[in-house]
Formats: sequence, structure tokens, C-alpha cells
Amino acid sequence: MNTPAPAPAPGPVRSAITTHVLDAVTGRPAVGVPVELQQLSGLDWNQIGRGATDADGRLASLGPATLPPGRYRVVFDTGEYFARTATPTFYPEVVVSIELHATPGHDHVHVPLLLSPFAYSTYRGS
Repeated sequence: MNTPAPAPAPGPVRSAITTHVLDAVTGRPAVGVPVELQQLSGLDWNQIGRGATDADGRLASLGPATLPPGRYRVVFDTGEYFARTATPTFYPEVVVSIELHATPGHDHVHVPLLLSPFAYSTYRGS
């Protein structure tokens, strides 16, 4: 008689908003970048999640698994990241503002950041 394999243990829940940070100078993942997720409420920005990028430069558990439509921003503490390697930077912080809409099938947003000390770029990832 075959016994079914046990179900895998549940992993961390993926956030509605995730990120991936790559260091364009080294061509490697940006490890340990502090990231904060904020939600606009009236005129105030409220922190609803935070974390740091992992060994692959990713952060999948930034905040809640679901979010209502609204305006959000992902704040990257790039100054702290570059300070660890004594690299001067023009951008001590990168703030990416996004608008979430009530679109069926679009319950996850990926916000990658390509980073260097004097430039950065971002786009809507998948």
C-alpha cells in the first residue's frame, strides 16, 4: 500500500507587491537593501510593510498578500546599501510611487529596481 507524501509546509505568503533589486555596477543582486511599503491615507503615508532584499536581491514578503485599490509607494534605502561598501551615492533613497486599480487577475505587482550610485531605473515587472 502506498502512503501519500505529506503536504509541503506552507512557505511565506507572497506580498501583493514584491521587488527585486539589482546592482548595475557589479551586475549582481543587491543584498540587504532595506525596503518599506507605504500606503497613502488622506494626506499621510503609512507604513504597511518592510523588509530587506535576500541573497538573490528579492523581497517577496514586503507587505500584505492583498491590497485594496489606491496609491502606494515602495521606498528603497539605497544610502544604507551603498554605505556598507563605502560607495558614495547621489541617491540615498529611491521612492517608487504606484497606483493599484481594481483589475481582475492583477492582484500581484512586481516593482524591480536597477540600481547604481548615480542612476536607477524601474518598471512594472511580472
